Amino acid sequence: MAAYGDDEGFEAWLAEQGLVLPADAPAPAVLRARGSLYVDSYEKFWTGQRAGGVTQKLGWPRSGATVNCTMAIPDDVIPPAVITAAYRAAWLDAVTPGILNGSAGTAGSRVKRQKVDVIEREFFDDGKAEIGGGPSFIDSQIDGLLSQFVCDDSGAAFLWTLGC
Repeated sequence: MAAYGDDEGFEAWLAEQGLVLPADAPAPAVLRARGSLYVDSYEKFWTGQRAGGVTQKLGWPRSGATVNCTMAIPDDVIPPAVITAAYRAAWLDAVTPGILNGSAGTAGSRVKRQKVDVIEREFFDDGKAEIGGGPSFIDSQIDGLLSQFVCDDSGAAFLWTLGC
């Protein structure tokens, strides 16, 4: 099962962050594989291409990749930010099963209108994600970690937020 990082690194990251996996969570290797799959959903936005070609199982390492459109990343390197993003995604999936594939909520569970005494508020749908529109935004830390590998067509760095 292809995944960024390793179980020992994942456990060390959890400890550094003060996080604990739920008792009923899948094995760390399974969580890392899920987190890595989510991280690789950002691949179409990254600079460069897979160093090992189309048969390479993960999106990293890459050839021609850069940090902030300026600093070249060696072809045999998986940036620590990619591994950290995969660990964070793995932890999020452990504590909220299904969050990485958009199935964490149940149909009809969204609150549309709330009323307390005389105060009332209404929420509006932000629209459905479109096919090919990129990964569903779930976490600003993951987005921030991975955005440094994205450039626009002009080669200039830009701020990138999937949530907007």
